[in-house]
Amino acid sequence: MRRSCLSLPALLLIAAAGLSGCGGDDFSEADKATIASLSLAALPPAPAAPSNRYAEDAAAAAFGATLFFEQRMSRDGDVSCATCHLVDRQFQDDLPRAKAVGTTNRRTMPLAGAAWSPWQFWDGRRDSLWAQALTPLEDPMEHAGTRAGYAHVVADSFADRYARIFGPLPDLSAVPARAGPRGTPDEVAAWEAMDSRQRQEIDRVFANLGKALGAFVRSIEPVETRFDRFAAALSARKRPEGDAVLTPDEIAGLKLFLGKGDCATCHNGPRFTDDGFHNTGIPVVPGLPEDLGRQMGVLQAAADPFNCMGAFSDAGADDCGELRFRVAEGPQLLRAYKTPSLRGAAMRPPYMHSGQFATLEEVVDHYARAPSAPSGETELHPITLSERERRQLIAFLGTLSE
Repeated sequence: MRRSCLSLPALLLIAAAGLSGCGGDDFSEADKATIASLSLAALPPAPAAPSNRYAEDAAAAAFGATLFFEQRMSRDGDVSCATCHLVDRQFQDDLPRAKAVGTTNRRTMPLAGAAWSPWQFWDGRRDSLWAQALTPLEDPMEHAGTRAGYAHVVADSFADRYARIFGPLPDLSAVPARAGPRGTPDEVAAWEAMDSRQRQEIDRVFANLGKALGAFVRSIEPVETRFDRFAAALSARKRPEGDAVLTPDEIAGLKLFLGKGDCATCHNGPRFTDDGFHNTGIPVVPGLPEDLGRQMGVLQAAADPFNCMGAFSDAGADDCGELRFRVAEGPQLLRAYKTPSLRGAAMRPPYMHSGQFATLEEVVDHYARAPSAPSGETELHPITLSERERRQLIAFLGTLSE
């Protein structure tokens, strides 16, 4: 006689709820295929990064890790990438809006799996990890530094490491300590006073720093969770064991996620994201400037001098398809934001691009109600979820955290 994986009282409780004893036998073959597609086992290798020839260079990634934690990579030497991307918090900071030199208008995104996304930031305003890494370095609310200043930091402390990867640094003896196209009026004036050759050399150093940072971030991958162990057992047609056994509420929540809740329409694939941009009617934050989302992000990505088709890209003529064939306009871009990965989401409140919702309960309530968007048209449609179903959906989301 085959032993049950649960006690008799538990089996009776599950039977009353219409669920299988071990949390897998009652899924349809189509559902099982979908569940398998959501597992980390289905995650392919990270896509090529043609604009960054150093993306797979171990020395570049190690140098990028050093830069990631280096506080001198900021105006006053008190901010690093790790200030907002905390290693023990899924490389994010638990704040509604990131705080560095100043307070930004948006939430810090976690970094695990970012290498699989063709667009970076909530609005996709950068098209690669290395172009993304450069943006906070000059942002007045984040690192607030300058390109020339960063070149001097590297020359003072990391010249040998830089040279072994990228070749020797240019002569910086005539380069101002602080100069760049963004910054204070004096810093911008100092940048404009430099000749074009000097500016191009500094831009090249700046791009290489981004490529090293991008190589490091590329190495940050999602971790296996209880859901993945459950999915592996299901795919192998084995009984889940240990923490791979999902509770009745978690199973019910998974079914809601795949079906009535319509969550998998956008939160699909092994990272639980379609990497797309959607207007879901998220409310504005009082006091913040108007945020048009992807509508502005796509313009900024095209104008970025460090994009895939820019002078500092390593891509070939046939690369950069995402940028060349981007959707550049249309009403669907207004207040559309990137679909975040749900992996680890239960452990990193608050939620949405500016931390509008404090809890998953508020998130589920918003998606169930589907209120009108502040501007543009929301893609959501109201659905009826009982209190029990809401709890079950949230219970399933908890299986995506380790």
